[in-house]
Amino acid sequence: MAYSLLAHLYDAGQVRVTEVGCHFGVGKATISRQIKTLEELGLVTRVPDPQDGRASLVSLTEEGAARYGRAHGARLASFREMLAGWEPAELGRFAELLARFNESVAAAPRLADPFD
Repeated sequence: MAYSLLAHLYDAGQVRVTEVGCHFGVGKATISRQIKTLEELGLVTRVPDPQDGRASLVSLTEEGAARYGRAHGARLASFREMLAGWEPAELGRFAELLARFNESVAAAPRLADPFD
């Protein structure tokens, strides 16, 4: 989940912890544990929300953004290598099916987090 969490923060910028939990469909306790781990690694920073001191805002540190960038680049290179031998028509069909799958995942009801 660390890569996905870093990717979300990379795209979203500074956001509330609860928003991150909602994005992933998990409770505050679960996402707080994940963020705490990334915070201890120096990849994420957490600050009080100036509009609501009870809430926290999280964002990537410079190191977090750099590590995410390296990991993302390596993943893209790996995918390109895996798909290098595919025909254009095969890639087109794969893209269509993957988009359909992603739409189904997005529309599916979230399961309750058993750790909350």
